[in-house]
Amino acid sequence: MSEKEKRYQELKSIVANYLPDDVSAESISLQSHFINELNINSANLVDIVLDVEDAFDIMLENEDMDQMETVQDALRIVDSKIESRT
Repeated sequence: MSEKEKRYQELKSIVANYLPDDVSAESISLQSHFINELNINSANLVDIVLDVEDAFDIMLENEDMDQMETVQDALRIVDSKIESRT
């Protein structure tokens, strides 16, 4: 499994913790929109951001959070933050 795939799996497990009862973890895909498809409210989105920062040892700025609409957006931001450290 590649590093990117590991990060995707980690991100999915973080997001799954905040899914409402009517959304299953299996429905999480790269294209999933946090609010429109996964029904994650803004308060939980903040919690996801905090968990992502802890899990990947990165800091997300407000503009990063504004760009984080889908799982793929989040993964792209995480990847770029990790790559900019090296």
